[in-house]
Amino acid sequence: MKLTIVAATGGIGRHILAQSLAAGHEVTAVVRNPARLDVEVNAVAVDLSSTDEAQAAALRDAVAGADAVLSGLGARTKADHGVARRGTRALIAAMDAVGTARLVVVSAAPIGTVPSPARPNPPRYDEGDGFAMRHLLNPVVKRALRDHYADLAAMEDELRASRLAWTVVRPPRLTDKPHTGTYRTALGHNLRRGLTVSRADVADLMLRTVGMPETERAVVGVAY
Repeated sequence: MKLTIVAATGGIGRHILAQSLAAGHEVTAVVRNPARLDVEVNAVAVDLSSTDEAQAAALRDAVAGADAVLSGLGARTKADHGVARRGTRALIAAMDAVGTARLVVVSAAPIGTVPSPARPNPPRYDEGDGFAMRHLLNPVVKRALRDHYADLAAMEDELRASRLAWTVVRPPRLTDKPHTGTYRTALGHNLRRGLTVSRADVADLMLRTVGMPETERAVVGVAY
């Protein structure tokens, strides 16, 4: 396949990139700084927080002709809050402009219960969350990562409003453990007792969903 990987030097993006290349896919990496790439790959330098037309044109070129676009975009620091929504909006516009339809992004397990501009009154609980997750862990995590989660929730708004064949992958706490290819998934909700998953296995699932039409315009929960 011909794949475009956005934020290819990030925690999940670098795993998507490595696994894509290992599988023999033709890859274009969209990164802010190509010097941070540690593999030989076609790279396009794009600052997704910029509204400059030259940046938008570079992004259109990067996604043109792709069978799918996979995005590991997300805030790394407090200064990056808002990048998921802004960057995904720019990505949607670029894909619409060139006719590329398939997009897979990473979000986070609690986002289905986080208010957003388009969903000011989301469900109080995710059907896959158990008692401890609902009443103990989620409230603490949501307070600690309030701005980050608000950004991801707004990003999901952008996707739902688009015409793209998108998939949102929602993992719980991410780890740097090895790629196993063995994890549980659930369409439309989180997983009971699903507390962690590695970044490498999230990348594995994101690549798999490209060929799974049942995940188009849907949320996929993932965990061990």
